[in-house]
Amino acid sequence: MGIEQENSVSVRITRGAAKKRAAAEQSLQQQEPATKKRVVLGEITNLTNNRVFGDLKLDVVGGLQKRQTRSNKKKLEQKSVVKDVVEIHSDDPQMCVTYAADIYEYLHSMEIQAKRRPMPDYIEKIQKDVTAQMRGILVDWLVEVAEEYKLVSDTLYLTVSYLDRYLSSNALNRQRLQLLGVSCMLIASKYEEISPPHVEDFCFITDNTYTKQEVVKMESDILKLLNFEMGNPTVKTFLRRFTRTAQGNCQSPNLQLEFLGCYLAELSLLDYDCIRFLPSMVAASVIFLTNFTLQPKKHPWNLTLQQQSSYRPSDLKDCVSAIHDLQLNRKGGSLISVRDKYKQHKFKCVATMTSPSEIPAEYFEDVKL
Repeated sequence: MGIEQENSVSVRITRGAAKKRAAAEQSLQQQEPATKKRVVLGEITNLTNNRVFGDLKLDVVGGLQKRQTRSNKKKLEQKSVVKDVVEIHSDDPQMCVTYAADIYEYLHSMEIQAKRRPMPDYIEKIQKDVTAQMRGILVDWLVEVAEEYKLVSDTLYLTVSYLDRYLSSNALNRQRLQLLGVSCMLIASKYEEISPPHVEDFCFITDNTYTKQEVVKMESDILKLLNFEMGNPTVKTFLRRFTRTAQGNCQSPNLQLEFLGCYLAELSLLDYDCIRFLPSMVAASVIFLTNFTLQPKKHPWNLTLQQQSSYRPSDLKDCVSAIHDLQLNRKGGSLISVRDKYKQHKFKCVATMTSPSEIPAEYFEDVKL
């Protein structure tokens, strides 16, 4: 074949390939949209939470599940309840619905770690000069301090957590108990607050009973005990999730239910006997008692709450009874800061609400499917 023939064949092949390429590109352009819209941050919450990839479905609860009917009807019913709760709150970015199950599973694993738990009997075994009543008086005063400096509730809960964990390891003179309290609150404020109070503020609030150097030294001792691991799941951590679950499919928040739950949870901080309960159990018990207070003739627990909290009514009986005693002023009657706080109109005066003196025994029977 001559050079001219080779060139002619080459041109024909090149032209043929070019036509095929052009046809393929035209077909691809017809299949794809001409422009792709960028998703801005504010629009992310409006997207669907379930994406389908082939024959697999990425579930918002966090796992890949095949689209097939399960033979076990019981599992299907349980799964549908969780899905309903997730869908209700899918538009709330703070609920982190895509990762919620994994997050709270991790938090449950954290709260049972020995290093994050105070001894339930440290007053009897460790302390020689500090009593349960003194602890209650200190926590009651710390509630006032948190109100004075407008601290978020998470700061208060972390403060009490640090306080109990320190007292579980170190015998303390009663004259230094208030110093421990303000130093714990200083650390918690730095961890939780945008603009935490200064060291001088905590000295001032104690009427300058302690110097700045003493507060800083105690702060250092607490941090060493905590091994600088300041994050810790508290009652408030779990109460947020359980409160939303208790509200069901309400479009607007039930503020009375929320404030009553916060009130009962803060009452539990005053009681040394409540230390033996896990934070998640206290939070679940608070919701149980809140529902009972608001609707005493209706069963305060349901399958959804049981699944979200992992607690059955029978698991909560002792904890609910302890908080119920606090609510009815059967103990801790001299500690009034929490009660006065929640008598305010901004909290819908929930501290003035009454609860039946006895909780029916059948309410502690397990919820049936």
